[in-house]
Amino acid sequence: MFVAGLPAASTGTNCWVLAPAAGAQCVVVDPGIGIVPGLRDLLREHRLQPAAVVLTHGHLDHTFSVRPVCGSELPAYVGPGDDWMIADPWAGLSPEFREMAWAQGLEWQEPDDVRPLHDGATVELAGVPLTVAHAPGHTPGSVLLSTATEQGEPLTLSGDVLFKGAVGRTDLPGGSWGQMVASLRDRVLPLPDETVVLPGHGETTTIGAERATNPYLREILLAG
Repeated sequence: MFVAGLPAASTGTNCWVLAPAAGAQCVVVDPGIGIVPGLRDLLREHRLQPAAVVLTHGHLDHTFSVRPVCGSELPAYVGPGDDWMIADPWAGLSPEFREMAWAQGLEWQEPDDVRPLHDGATVELAGVPLTVAHAPGHTPGSVLLSTATEQGEPLTLSGDVLFKGAVGRTDLPGGSWGQMVASLRDRVLPLPDETVVLPGHGETTTIGAERATNPYLREILLAG
């Protein structure tokens, strides 16, 4: 499997590209603010053609370039609980981020074809199967997206649920610390230690490393 990531310069949001191999169709995950030029170069270099965009959640720093990538033809997928942010992304932002976005003159373009990522479903896009696990807390519709390489190495796109050494904030509209704890306990911690985590921000990690060192996961484990 081909897997590549590139961060958006303005927000550090990771955009991930997954494909069966170079020279094939691909899935673009979380195309954020200002990502299009770098994404276009990556796609050209590896001869990849987007077949769909998948969003781990509805925050603007993960969704801003969905319409430029999808155009009027490709579908975009998002957890049903975050539909409201696709219709009105400003509603899910902090006042500070909203003011920054407006100061930069960012204008939202809603995608034409938005489809739901249902909990427990496996969607196969561009030959890449993605299994959906609803993991609210950062947002109501946050999801984990799991797949595996040809060698059986498990991968999980964690969005802003889990980072290396940290977890997503829960103080934005629709966030809930109680739901985040439940998602970490019931969705993240049961994953195998060897699972490679492709987060929404920061470096890749593994579930085993986070189980051993992430203070938020450690607190949940100690609480039983």
